[in-house]
Amino acid sequence: MLTAGACLAQNWVIGGGLGYGAYRNGTITSSAGSAEAGIRNHAVVTGVVTEDLFDHFSGEFRYVYHGGDTFLSSGASQGAVKAQSHVFLYDALIHWKARTERIRPFVAGGFGARYYDTTGSVPSPQPLPRIASLTNQSQWKPLFDLGAGVKVRIADHVVVSGDVRDYITVFPERLFSPVNGATRQGMLHQFTPMFSVGYSF
Repeated sequence: MLTAGACLAQNWVIGGGLGYGAYRNGTITSSAGSAEAGIRNHAVVTGVVTEDLFDHFSGEFRYVYHGGDTFLSSGASQGAVKAQSHVFLYDALIHWKARTERIRPFVAGGFGARYYDTTGSVPSPQPLPRIASLTNQSQWKPLFDLGAGVKVRIADHVVVSGDVRDYITVFPERLFSPVNGATRQGMLHQFTPMFSVGYSF
């Protein structure tokens, strides 16, 4: 009976939203020079399921789709491969206000994985063959994120939220093929403002 009562008391929100993923990319350096290597900025689509476990703590499962292509760029020389990425993660949200409040600012952090999925053909010729080449390989990478935002209950079962997240992975080395002796530097950061609408039950 106690378990059933606890289940009935749980507060869930399921929703989705839109945003924009802006990357801080990495660098590949060889004796011929340096090139920016990473993912193009692009819009994102997200889906989320949140459980309000306690007054000031929530758990959140989130999926994020980002349509940015992989690229190499140095000066006027650049090339790209059609690509996309898929993020799956769990976040812990700490709210400044109790869940009975209409407006609830929060901070968030969590971990999961990102699948970098290249779907296009490599350019021919390659744009920077003396530094690195683009590949059509795909790769999973561990991911963690940090962020903050605010949730607003605008009706009995409708919650809107605005937040900014930084999705962070180590450099996805299979997407690029550096020349012998070249070095890779940098983590990939996807800075992502998002707006979501959810239904609570």
